Amino acid sequence: MKKLFLLVFLFTSFNTVFAQNQDSTWFVNNYTKLEQYIPMRDGIKLFTSIYIPKDQASKHPFLMTRTPYSCSPYGTNNFMQIWNSYKMKYAREHFIFVTQDVRGRYMSEGHFVDVRPFIKNKTGKQIDEASDTYDAIDWLVKNIENNNGKVGVTGTSYPGFYSTEAALSGHPALVAVSPQAPVTDWFMGDDFHHKGVFFVMDGFSFYPFFGTPHPRPSTTYTRGFSFSSDDNYTAYLKTGALKNFAKLMGDSIPFWKDLYAHPNYDAWWQERNARVGLYNVKPAMLWVGGLFDAEDCFGAWNSYKANEKQSPQTNSRIVMGPWYHGQWSREGSFLGNVRFGSNTSAYFQDSLEIPFFNYYLLGKGNTDQIGEANIFFSGENNWKKFNVWPPKEIEQENLYLAANGKLILGSPTNLTGTGKRNLNFDEYISDPAHPVPYTQEVHFRRTREYMTDDQRFASRRTDVLTFETGVLENDLTLAGPVIADLMVSLSTTDADFVVKLIDVFPDNFKYPASEKGNDKDYPMGGYQMLVRGEIMRGKFRNSFSKPEPFTPGKITEVKWELPDVAHTFLKGHKMMIQVQSSWFPLADRNPQKFMDIYKADDSEFQKSTIRVFHEPSHASKIILPVLK
Repeated sequence: MKKLFLLVFLFTSFNTVFAQNQDSTWFVNNYTKLEQYIPMRDGIKLFTSIYIPKDQASKHPFLMTRTPYSCSPYGTNNFMQIWNSYKMKYAREHFIFVTQDVRGRYMSEGHFVDVRPFIKNKTGKQIDEASDTYDAIDWLVKNIENNNGKVGVTGTSYPGFYSTEAALSGHPALVAVSPQAPVTDWFMGDDFHHKGVFFVMDGFSFYPFFGTPHPRPSTTYTRGFSFSSDDNYTAYLKTGALKNFAKLMGDSIPFWKDLYAHPNYDAWWQERNARVGLYNVKPAMLWVGGLFDAEDCFGAWNSYKANEKQSPQTNSRIVMGPWYHGQWSREGSFLGNVRFGSNTSAYFQDSLEIPFFNYYLLGKGNTDQIGEANIFFSGENNWKKFNVWPPKEIEQENLYLAANGKLILGSPTNLTGTGKRNLNFDEYISDPAHPVPYTQEVHFRRTREYMTDDQRFASRRTDVLTFETGVLENDLTLAGPVIADLMVSLSTTDADFVVKLIDVFPDNFKYPASEKGNDKDYPMGGYQMLVRGEIMRGKFRNSFSKPEPFTPGKITEVKWELPDVAHTFLKGHKMMIQVQSSWFPLADRNPQKFMDIYKADDSEFQKSTIRVFHEPSHASKIILPVLK
């Protein structure tokens, strides 16, 4: 049996390598690479790699990506390995591939600005990322022979931001854009802040290498800062207050200083919200994101919604699959310990993205199979299509936190318990010296799997409140944003709040052996799957621009929106809610004192006694979007 397995493995591996070699040979033989500096309206030149089909029998469309991460490899004889991805299917259709280093990055001239603000009414030689895209497209359609005058733009993460900005360029040749996990609002929900809470681990791992200025074009960038530790929890805790991270970062990285200079959602942040320009959008749009995207579970959902509201005439659609950041371009059958029953990425590639660009750029096929909202529902592991998102068929239902760790769906009765434990609140002590970890693993780099991790480690802590329903008698499907609405009191003047929505698997649960997983044989019986978690900085409860202190001991409402959910809690499972006040080192620690946290000293961090109320007059609840 082992010999048979080895033969099958070797045969499969040989076929894969052989196919890749065939594709790489075909691509190199059928494409020519051009490296070109394209002039912008202000005279700055942007370095651009252009892969042009040798085929002269027909005219070809452009598929463009603008990136701050380099359009390497450099050199006309060094080819981007398109044959190692599904993009090879575009090559077989003879697309012209364009990759451009954005202004001030790698080999391009000019000054780089992070999430450069969109200028609606540009005059003269004023530039933004939309105008740079316009100028690049204009040069391409006028100077690259044998093109069909149609351009598509796509990109994931930061290139997703540049895709959004491309859609605002207004160039008539730009007919289709797919921003994927697009950076959208770095204060409210992407990468570096969630609801005003600084995601220090992501920020500090990213900016030491990304943020170093390079006044002249270069093919390389710095390596960044390294801790001499494999344990992020211990390393970040020992480093202490955010001002200590600033000392390690130094003075050379402008955007890191900007982060510290703008602790609230002021005008500086607001003009860096990519949604502000989503009016009168001309190209067809295909927004793409991951339900479990640790870097950006915010951008695709909220850019799509803004596009729908602010530019209702736009042909705009959304795809959300059960993916980590960019997983739609890789294998998509599982994430961490959770399995999805099929290769969801292959479905996206073959049934959604490729037909989208083929139709709008080549006039080939149709987009009938692409719904307005194409959403994968974890739990039941099915794709669903809707005419609008959130669906019209949802009804908001209240899930009440109750005494004795119970969750009550529906009417707020018997929230305080009966008999000797007639309690109207639960209480815990939040200690910044011992914050709640975001995962049980010991590691250094933030994991992408934490978005579906088992939460049993957290439910065992005394500073985490855990509430649970009984066993569900019917399937319960959620489709849309979840609202946390807590009634709390503090012994201090500030605190953070984390709410986690969890699917508790049956004690005897096992995945079928036929479903592809991570091969770790993790015990799934009783698994507490994180479906959605989000943090809220309490001082922003009434305004992200004008924070307010808490009055110690006063019952106060803290209400915020969690990113959209598409999940079915199956019959036989249970729903769980966890409430805590730290999520470390994913999120920075709150000193639990009303102040500018970026200026806090280590001595200013203090314990806070947190009460979460569940009496009828002060009922804490989670508002669920239940699909009927």
